[in-house]
Amino acid sequence: MRLPRRLLLPVLALAALAFPTGAQAFTPTAKALYHDGPSGRYLLDGEWLFRLDPSGVGLRQGFQKQTGRAGWGPVTVPNAWNNGDESVKSMEGGIGWYRKDFSLPSSSQALAWAVRFESVNYRSRVWLNGRRIGVNRGAYIPFEFRLAGLKRKGTNRLVIRVDSRRRPTDFPPSGLATNNLPTGGWWNYSGLLREVYLKKLDAVDWKDVVVRPKLPCGACTATVDVKVALRNVRPSGERVRLVGSFGARKFSLGTKGIPRNGVSAFATSFKVPKPRLWSPAKPNLYPVSLQAKVGNRTVGTYVLNSGIRSIKVGFNGRLVLNGQYVNFRGVGIHEDSKQQGFAIDTAFRQRLISEAKATGATVIRTHYPLHPYLHELADKEGLMIWSEVPVYSVKTQYLKQKLVRELAAKELEKNILANQNHPSVMLWSIGNELSARPGPVQASYIKRATAQAKALDPTRPVAIAVAGYPSVGCQPEYGPLDVIGVNEYFGWYPGPSGQVFDRTKLSGYLDSVRQCYPDKGIVVSEFGAEANRDGPVEEKGTFAFQQDFINFHLGVYATKPWLSGAIYWALNEFRVRPGWEGGNPRPQPPIHQKGLLRYGDLSRKPAWADLQRSYSSTEQYIPPGGSAPAAPAGRR
Repeated sequence: MRLPRRLLLPVLALAALAFPTGAQAFTPTAKALYHDGPSGRYLLDGEWLFRLDPSGVGLRQGFQKQTGRAGWGPVTVPNAWNNGDESVKSMEGGIGWYRKDFSLPSSSQALAWAVRFESVNYRSRVWLNGRRIGVNRGAYIPFEFRLAGLKRKGTNRLVIRVDSRRRPTDFPPSGLATNNLPTGGWWNYSGLLREVYLKKLDAVDWKDVVVRPKLPCGACTATVDVKVALRNVRPSGERVRLVGSFGARKFSLGTKGIPRNGVSAFATSFKVPKPRLWSPAKPNLYPVSLQAKVGNRTVGTYVLNSGIRSIKVGFNGRLVLNGQYVNFRGVGIHEDSKQQGFAIDTAFRQRLISEAKATGATVIRTHYPLHPYLHELADKEGLMIWSEVPVYSVKTQYLKQKLVRELAAKELEKNILANQNHPSVMLWSIGNELSARPGPVQASYIKRATAQAKALDPTRPVAIAVAGYPSVGCQPEYGPLDVIGVNEYFGWYPGPSGQVFDRTKLSGYLDSVRQCYPDKGIVVSEFGAEANRDGPVEEKGTFAFQQDFINFHLGVYATKPWLSGAIYWALNEFRVRPGWEGGNPRPQPPIHQKGLLRYGDLSRKPAWADLQRSYSSTEQYIPPGGSAPAAPAGRR
């Protein structure tokens, strides 16, 4: 629980006495909370120092150069400094400073070091020993800086200024609802929301690593393309040899000279006959290891797990996985817990994946790139990921700015570069609920983002999620896309002019979407109803209403053999924004209560069993020529 300001200052003052200046610096150990990545990662855990800067005076007063502890208090990282504060001010964001004193491991032989931040919300400035080393904007995607001015012996001081105040041009954007309360799609948690690492660099830095299996058909021999970009961190040119293994298969990427601070690209391809395919039913993984060598000495390794599989949209507008038609069932998730906010731990991530699997879901959807460990769990457990960048509800008046469209496309690029090696990633989603009538501005973004995604990764479909309104009609601007996700809430929200109030119109609406886009994969990317109490089935917000809502909608989907999947929104409850109602006549703001797992203890609501019964009885992956999925029991 966040302390009120009037109590925080005395606590910080006591902390300054309890932890005097000159205390022994922290020495990190070689440790990472997820598997994939380079060797030489050192987790910066333990105690950090933190202070709020509500008046924005920290830069002027030189917080980045302070050596004493006065005004600073101890925290652990990851950290969401406003967790538990559900005020309007908290949602609007603010400025906070983090500080970490550390010394380098005595046994390290690194030529250089970098610092890696897994997620900072939203704007950050970073200093080392009083010298600024970099700036970044955006959350959910990692970024790194080389540590210039590092002390090889003695204490180093890392300082990060975090500004979580969102703008209408950010992702997701800020704004005001009709009741003049702040919006943003989900709670604006502030701080270092995922872990921070030091990264040891010995001769080379792994700039980019791509291991891309290509599978022409479900029974075909696979081709694996391996592409690596290495940066030389030595003060002079160096010749580097790169070798690796894919499962039991050894391969070489050759030897190249890399100039001082230069980058060289390495590439190779090889065949894998009779591959063990990755799928939700059998998530087979191949361990991959890469070694960079200077002479006979290994100067760096990089490991990951790869999966061979093919996913595409067929000529008939159906998603196809390894030659099988897809009729998946999925759940949305949010990295949000009552106890930790967005700074969740490994145990909470494991619980999310376990509960998603227990429902019978084979797909999870997010509004932002997930933590690397969640990707690895999905790889291992056989859950596909609708991977989306937080280009959410950006108003056309801002999207028409060229810079905003460029920044949105950059978000997509960073997501692909960070997560493309995970077989669990099913597709790349370029946005959610932009204007339902795209027009030339959104058309420009769609065209650019789709082309960019296909250039970076030609092996996956590209999608967008849209608000499902019957009056919208067919939109030619969606032409470049492969998959259309429809967020439909027929029978829950009324929609503009009440057009989705009547749930009996759902079936006809879905048919009209199919007619508009016969060559694209059609997915219900969201459906759901709030529930927080007992009561009659006719009353919105009751557990009985939620059960009936789920059974009806799943029953309609089962009559659409061309539908490629449906995602319930959402598996777990999460904070949205002050004043959130969500269509519930008796809401409990700011909690989004469409979730099947209650906020806090993750206990299951009655509708969990209805969803699980339907999902488990649905044939989600159908061989060509197989029968259409049977309609599960429930109202139609």
